Amino acid sequence: MSKFRNVYLYTTLIALALLGIWIYITKFTGLLDPVIFPPPEIVIIAFGKAINELFQGFLSSMGLLLPALALSIVLGIGGGLYFGINHRFRAILEPFFQTFSPLPPTLFIPYAIALFPTFKSASIFILIITTFWPIFLGTIQGVLLIDKPFWDNAKTIGLKGKDLFLKVILPASSPLILNGVGTSLGFSFIVLMMAEMFGADSGMGHFIQYYTDFTQFDFVLAGIIFNSMIILITMIIFEKIKKRILFWTNIKNEAK
Repeated sequence: MSKFRNVYLYTTLIALALLGIWIYITKFTGLLDPVIFPPPEIVIIAFGKAINELFQGFLSSMGLLLPALALSIVLGIGGGLYFGINHRFRAILEPFFQTFSPLPPTLFIPYAIALFPTFKSASIFILIITTFWPIFLGTIQGVLLIDKPFWDNAKTIGLKGKDLFLKVILPASSPLILNGVGTSLGFSFIVLMMAEMFGADSGMGHFIQYYTDFTQFDFVLAGIIFNSMIILITMIIFEKIKKRILFWTNIKNEAK
């Protein structure tokens, strides 16, 4: 409890201050249109009414996000390890990596709509494009930044093949691999909700767009708050998993 207090005390105070500003502006100043910016108690009521719908939207969104992210992790890490080790092939294809990786995934939406039969399959395709590149490039960078003594020690003790991958390359490059996964996770929520707002009949983004069309901004704000909570919880869980996987880096930092 004391650790939580020390870490999140100021975060909690800032959140309470923002809530106080929201209450003051919406209830006592008349500066904002109450239809577009309802006071907190109205949003809380809307949140309670829509809680089942919000969770159904969350499950629908995860049905798109999780398969795309899982496939990107497999392809990104596998491809990144291969090209990170094979310098010749990487040099040949690196111009293509640098050309295609910065392109916004939304550029491929017309092709996704034309090539895939359903919104779900088209969305998963776009999400794979979104999440693949940070993992792939992060993995390559992680392999390239492995210190030379690691390679020398591996050669000295005769590590090859699977043992070299599992005991040297993968652990040594895992910090940058996981950074890439974290970046992909953040980007994926942005693209997911944009797609759901304009082409889906369910999902977290669709919820907001649906109630926007009916100018029910109490439900819109409830949806924004819910989505923010989901993203925050997801990123906190990922960071805890990341710290557990990279426990050896935490020990190193504590030693410093």
